[in-house]
Amino acid sequence: MNENRMRKLAIVLCIFLSAGSASAQMSDSNPRAEGEGPFERLIIRGATMIDGTGSPAVGPVDIVIEGNIITQIQYVGFPGVPIDENRRPPSRDGDQVLETDGMYILPGFFDMHAHIGGIAQGTSPDYVFKLWMAHGITSVREPGSGNGIEWTLRHKEKSAANEITAPRIFAYITFGRDSDGGIHSTADAREWVRMIHRKGADGIKYFGTRPEIWEASLDEANRLGLGSMAHHAQPRVYYANVSHTSEMGLRGMTHWYGLPEALFEDRVIQDYPLDYNYMDEQHRFEEAGKLWTQAAKPGSEKWNSVMTRLLELDFEINPTFTIYEASRDLMRERRAEWHERYTLPSLWDFFEPNRRAHGSYWFNWGTEQEIAWKENYRIWMQFVNEYKNRGGKITLGSDAGFIYKLYGFAYIREMELLREAGFHPLEIFQSASLRAAEVLGVDDQLGTIEVGKLADLVIVDENPQANLQVLYGTGAIRVNEQNEAVRVGGVKYTIKDGIIYDARQLLLDVEEMVQKAKDESGFKITQPGLDY
Repeated sequence: MNENRMRKLAIVLCIFLSAGSASAQMSDSNPRAEGEGPFERLIIRGATMIDGTGSPAVGPVDIVIEGNIITQIQYVGFPGVPIDENRRPPSRDGDQVLETDGMYILPGFFDMHAHIGGIAQGTSPDYVFKLWMAHGITSVREPGSGNGIEWTLRHKEKSAANEITAPRIFAYITFGRDSDGGIHSTADAREWVRMIHRKGADGIKYFGTRPEIWEASLDEANRLGLGSMAHHAQPRVYYANVSHTSEMGLRGMTHWYGLPEALFEDRVIQDYPLDYNYMDEQHRFEEAGKLWTQAAKPGSEKWNSVMTRLLELDFEINPTFTIYEASRDLMRERRAEWHERYTLPSLWDFFEPNRRAHGSYWFNWGTEQEIAWKENYRIWMQFVNEYKNRGGKITLGSDAGFIYKLYGFAYIREMELLREAGFHPLEIFQSASLRAAEVLGVDDQLGTIEVGKLADLVIVDENPQANLQVLYGTGAIRVNEQNEAVRVGGVKYTIKDGIIYDARQLLLDVEEMVQKAKDESGFKITQPGLDY
């Protein structure tokens, strides 16, 4: 391995393990050259609407957008018969009309765990943003500001002004980042929270800290109206697990660390092997895959009491099933078909096994580890589905950019995994839009297709309820009447703030970036330990 790769990977590991560490500065994204609009008046005609509220699909409908606001939703007929032209909103001179007969329209998606790449991965913001937008992701919660607080907040402003092609950015800053001398007291904690609030942050991303600092910072954050989420990292989870932090005022969790620990009945600390070392990534992920089997059994008194209290606290769970999926099927993730066309050489290099890199833990991974992780998923999914069934907030996040997970594609895979967990497709779309908007406090503007809300929409020419795979940029495979395998689907248009983006063209832009990088380096994807 060359020194440059070692240096890049060391940067990422330091960012992940140290909340206050600094990272190299990534360049800004390019000025927006994509998208048409917003228009004085745009009419989207003839689509079947899935509005994000949880209501069933209805259509055909015409949707009128003036500037970036939905001003009318008109039912214009019935399925299987011609549209009644007399019921359509009358068009005016200068109107822009988008014909979507036979297509489906949904509210823009929120990725609630979305990192914007960075120098260590060799990914430009334009590459990441276009992959997200090509998959209908019009809003992201960026947990960590790994490219720097100022950089993230600058891009949040640029996206809000539509100066760049990018989703809306809700910036949740890693607790302690850019603090002078670190956070060692409750006074330090409160001042740091006030500092990020002044700068324009939307919330805080925690990994863990001492209980009194948790309490002080969360108290200050809630007083100021900042959001909060936590990855309860294993070196700190025994200071405070999910039961503790939710009582302190934490608003939500990502991944699942801290939840099994809250469900322990016959232990306080997980059953670590005696040679365990957290800095060994295989140790870390292999033992994490055994955590749910050490927790209270589904349906037990402990299981129910923990879940009931989280429900009472209106606590958000953002599971990110997708980011750990290689743990239960490494070959599937390594060979995902989109890597050839859309994964940058530098990102592929970043994914490869490496003892110095976070998430590259394939040192001796095999059948036994994958079977353990499949059982881990079974119990984890049962908790998440039951939490949703009892009224809990579940949101979608991908945490892409690690462990063979590619931006955009990983988000759609998260939908499939929620389906596996027991969610109805309408519940998935509700979690992807309305539930996320509620957590971020913007459900009066976003999250559903309703009059008066902002025009963030996703249009696809296949029924995504029947097959979520039609939302992938690569679409889904179907055999046509000529007995030929063809591709169908892929998001056709992503609309943000009334601006229409050609999702397929965004993917072509990404493909050109990847091909250029391959041509310049002579790179081709190979599998670890093989030269083909």
